[in-house]
Amino acid sequence: MPRTATIHRKTSETDISLTLNLDGTGMADIATGIGFLDHMLTALARHGLFDLTVRAEGDLHIDFHHTTEDVGIVLGAAFAKALGDKRGIRRFGNALIPMDETLAEAAVDISGRPFLAWNVDFQRPKIGEMDTELFEEFFRALAFNAMVTLHITRRAGHNAHHVAEACFKATARALRMAAEADPRIGDAIPSTKGAL
Repeated sequence: MPRTATIHRKTSETDISLTLNLDGTGMADIATGIGFLDHMLTALARHGLFDLTVRAEGDLHIDFHHTTEDVGIVLGAAFAKALGDKRGIRRFGNALIPMDETLAEAAVDISGRPFLAWNVDFQRPKIGEMDTELFEEFFRALAFNAMVTLHITRRAGHNAHHVAEACFKATARALRMAAEADPRIGDAIPSTKGAL
C-alpha cells in the first residue's frame, strides 16, 4: 500500500494544500511565501526521503506566524494519515546531526500521544525576516497533528541558520527511521497494547 496523503486546509488566515509520500526519494516542491521556511521544508523532505509538495497562501502582511504554524498542522496531519494504522513500522527514531559548529538532536516516538519537548535556544530573534520563535510553533503543530512524541535539543552551536537547519535535518532523519518498515516485526503493531 502506498503511504501517501493529500490534505487541503483553508481558514480565514491560510489556504494550504500538501501532498506527502513517506516512501519517496526526497523530492520537494515547496511554495509557502516564506523563503526560509521553504528552505527548511526542502531539507526535511530531502533528509527524510519524503516526497513533499506544499502550496500555502497566508496573511503574511500580518506576520509569518499563521502560515508557519498551519503548514506544521497540515504536514503533521498528512504524516498521520499516510502512516495509517502504523503496522510494521520501527516506531522509534533518533538522529544527532552536526552542521559546522552546531549539533542538534531529535528523537521521535510514533506513539499516538502528541508531545513536543523543545530545548533549542537562538542567539538572535530573526533569520532573515523569519522570527526564530516560530520554529517551536512549527514543530509543536507537526508533533501534535502527527500524533507523535518529539524531542528536539540543541547540543551546541550559535549560528541561528545552522541551528534551525540542523533541527530540521535531525527531525527528518528521526521521522524517517521511525516510519520505516521493520522487517523483524512483520505486520504487527509495535506496541504491547496492540494499538498506537
